[in-house]
Amino acid sequence: MKGIDVDTLFKRPWRDLLVSHYRLLLVVLLVLLVTVLHYLTSNLHTPFHDIYRRLYYLPIVLGGVWFGLRGGLLAAVSVSLLYLPHVLLQLVPFHGNLLEQMLEMLLYHVVGGVTGLLSQRERHQQKLYQQTAERLERSYAQLRRQADELIAAEMDLRSKDRLSILGEMSAGLAHEIRNPLGSIRMAAEVVTEGLTEGDQRYEFAQILQKETQRLNNVLEDYLGLARAPADKAEKVMLQEIFSELKVQLSPLAATSGVVINIEVADEYLFVESLPLRQALLNLAQNGIQSMARGGGTLALSAHREADQLVLRVSDNGEGMQRDVLEKMFTPFYTTREHGTGLGLAITQRLVQRLGGDLQVDSEPGAGTTFYLRLPMKQQTARSATLKRPDVVL
Repeated sequence: MKGIDVDTLFKRPWRDLLVSHYRLLLVVLLVLLVTVLHYLTSNLHTPFHDIYRRLYYLPIVLGGVWFGLRGGLLAAVSVSLLYLPHVLLQLVPFHGNLLEQMLEMLLYHVVGGVTGLLSQRERHQQKLYQQTAERLERSYAQLRRQADELIAAEMDLRSKDRLSILGEMSAGLAHEIRNPLGSIRMAAEVVTEGLTEGDQRYEFAQILQKETQRLNNVLEDYLGLARAPADKAEKVMLQEIFSELKVQLSPLAATSGVVINIEVADEYLFVESLPLRQALLNLAQNGIQSMARGGGTLALSAHREADQLVLRVSDNGEGMQRDVLEKMFTPFYTTREHGTGLGLAITQRLVQRLGGDLQVDSEPGAGTTFYLRLPMKQQTARSATLKRPDVVL
């Protein structure tokens, strides 16, 4: 059972029951002991009988303290029933002691009742204090959770605000940058046509083309944050998307020594196709880049999980440290030398645009797995009712 301590369920009730039995046994033994002393002591030893009568208060008080009002009165009644025959049958009244002993038995009941009542009230008050403490503890835990949620929401709002500002800035600078960048690239291609590979100017022209292409890719990353949702859902076959993705990534994977494995059932979605394709492409490229040094396997799969369809992109690359995981979706944060820090931030925004959630699981040296979760109810996700087994490419 979640949230319930095993000690509370098993050990504590048995322990309390055992203690209760020991206490009851002690009260009974004390009553019997004092009673035996009364009956074994001669009536002529009045001082001893006076002491024994006072000793009866001990089990009566203990009964009231340990077992409440009922315990105190029951102990007093038991004492009176055991002591009364000694008073009536064996005791020859000396100096008016009979009345005193009768009043003493009445006092037994008063002491037992008062002690039990006070003990019962104290126990009830203690229970109220304990319940109040538990409520305060639950309230404190709830406040902690709410505070954590508020902090997380604030961080999310800040991240979205940064993305919004970046998107507006990117849209304004797009035309100013892309036009001259295209002209520079065309000029570099023209210069390259008249040169041979051994010429130093040819190498410079190639570097120019490469750098202009890199700048164009950076610009595309910026523009990815500025594009508004198209909101055009269409039927998308996951098997088709994964197959196209494998073909598209094959050159990059071959260069890095990466093998791409795809496992997908006959699932389809009604979503925007371009954001889904771009998100999967970004995650797959990120996985291949993490295995660029030693090669490895990139696994793409999809499966149902409750009311969600989970798309999984997994690699067995270097993995990530915890501090990197906490910042990986932050715009401009990157661990790569030539990275822009926008790829995963854009991917997260694309997934949110689809109404889904992007999660990551990574361990240093054990690789990284991204989980793209799309709610099937919101996205009207469906599955083709085909009986043939899953297709593995």
